[in-house]
Amino acid sequence: MSKLFTSESVTEGHPDKLCDLISDSILDEYLKQDKLSRVACETLVGKDLVVITGEITSNGSVDIEKVVRNVIKEVGYDNEKVDMDYRTCKVIVNISKQSADIAKGVNNSFESRENNECSEKLKEGAGDQGIMFGFACDETEELMPLPIMLAHKLSKRLTDVRKNKILDYLRPDGKTQVTVRYKDGKPVCVDTVVLSTQHDENVDFEKLKTDIIEQVIKKVIPKELVALGTKYYINPTVRFVIGGPLGDSGLTGRKIIVDTYGGYSRHGGGAFSGKDPTKVDRSAAYMARFIAKNIVANKLAKKCEIQISYAIGKAIPIAIYVDTFRTNTIPEEKIVELIYNKFDLTPKGIIDTLNLQQPIYKNTTNYGHFGKNNLPWEKIIKL
Repeated sequence: MSKLFTSESVTEGHPDKLCDLISDSILDEYLKQDKLSRVACETLVGKDLVVITGEITSNGSVDIEKVVRNVIKEVGYDNEKVDMDYRTCKVIVNISKQSADIAKGVNNSFESRENNECSEKLKEGAGDQGIMFGFACDETEELMPLPIMLAHKLSKRLTDVRKNKILDYLRPDGKTQVTVRYKDGKPVCVDTVVLSTQHDENVDFEKLKTDIIEQVIKKVIPKELVALGTKYYINPTVRFVIGGPLGDSGLTGRKIIVDTYGGYSRHGGGAFSGKDPTKVDRSAAYMARFIAKNIVANKLAKKCEIQISYAIGKAIPIAIYVDTFRTNTIPEEKIVELIYNKFDLTPKGIIDTLNLQQPIYKNTTNYGHFGKNNLPWEKIIKL
C-alpha cells in the first residue's frame, strides 16, 4: 500500500518561532545566573510591538529588554517597513513571580507530605498535571520521521543561505513543507516540497525560484529520494515581501508540532519554550524522547511511542504507556518493566539524568527539539 505523509517546519524568523527564541533566550539568561530559576516566560509579537509576560522567580537579574532586542537583531529583523526593526520596536515587560500555590507543589511533593522520610528525588513534585509523548523510529540516522527531518533541514538551509549571503535578497521569515511517499510503511521518495520565503521587493521571481531549487532544495533532499514526479512549489503566491511580525502576529508555543515529530506521532499539548525544567511539559517530553530513542537504538523495536502522565505536586508518574506498532523484538510489558527499572521519571530524576539546569534552551528552539545529537536527550546508552 502506498501512502503520503506531510510535515512542516519554519525558519527562526517566523513570528511564532521568534517568540519561542525570545522566551528561551530569557530562560537561558536566568539559568546562567541561577540554575534553580523558575521561569515560565511567554512572548507576543505583532507589528512593531513585543510583549513579555509570565512568571519568574530567580536570584538572577536579567535585562529582559536587552535580551529581546539582541534576539531580534540576531534573527535579522532590521526594517520596520517590511517586518520589524530591533532598534525601534516597542518592548513591554510584565513579569510576576511564580504562584505560591504552584511552588508549594514543586518544593514539597505529595510523596514528601505523605512520608517525611522519602528520598530527596521524591521531595520535588511536578509543576503541573500533563501527558507527554516521546517517539523514535528507524527511518533516519537521527531516529526521527523522515518528513519532519527534511522539513527542518530545508528551513535551516534557508536561514544559512540568507545569513551567509549566498542568497542575500532573502529576509528572515519562511516556511517549508515536505510530503513523503511511503510504501508498505517505508519511505520511498519525496512527493512534494513546498517552500515559502520572504524576500526583498525587487528580486525577480524566476531567479528566486531557480536559486531556491539549486541552493536549498537540491542541497538538502538526497538524490535517491527524488522521483520523476517530485513536485516543487516555491512561493506559490509569487510575492512575499511583507513578513515577520508585520505580516502576522506571533506567540510562544504555537508551533508544538513543528517542535516535535511533525504530526507523525502524538503530542501531549504542552509547549516547551520559555519553561524551566521543573515544568514536566518540557522535561518529561525530553525524557520520553530519550527513552523511545534508546529503545529503537538498542533494537528493542523499530518504532516506539511512549506516553508519561503526571499529577501536579506528585513526583512519581501516574502511568506509562508504550506502543511499538508490532515492531518490538521483546514483549512490550518487558519494555515497560525496563523503563521503570532503568529510568528515574521523577521531575528531579529527569533533571539530574539529562542535566537540564543549564542554559541550553536557545539551541533547542529552532529546527526541532529532537534529532540534534548535541542535546542530552539525544545521547544513546546501552540498555
